[in-house]
Amino acid sequence: MSSLPVYRWHLAPDGYATRRQLRARNLRPGGQDVAAQLERPRHRSPPLIAYLYRVDLAKPVRPMTPAKWAALGKANAARRRCPQCRQDAGYVIPTTLGMCVPCAYPEGTSHGIAA
Repeated sequence: MSSLPVYRWHLAPDGYATRRQLRARNLRPGGQDVAAQLERPRHRSPPLIAYLYRVDLAKPVRPMTPAKWAALGKANAARRRCPQCRQDAGYVIPTTLGMCVPCAYPEGTSHGIAA
């Protein structure tokens, strides 16, 4: 494996972009390998690394199909359903609780604050 070019933060040449930057342009890496990387130095920690892809090899984002929209709707609905009481909580259930707030705090208080 050949080594990747490494650039300092904010100093990458034109023609390279991160996944997020590609997505902002409605593009995706499209199967290409990582072309370069950015390093952001930090005190007393290893540097942050961001992988870069070539913009000229990027492909357009695939459009959402009706089936994908339906699957996304079901997934989001499942995140709102409490596994304890099986009710739609009206919000995404926090993973830290694992259930809706009324089930997590049945005594009617939330972190010591009266409801």
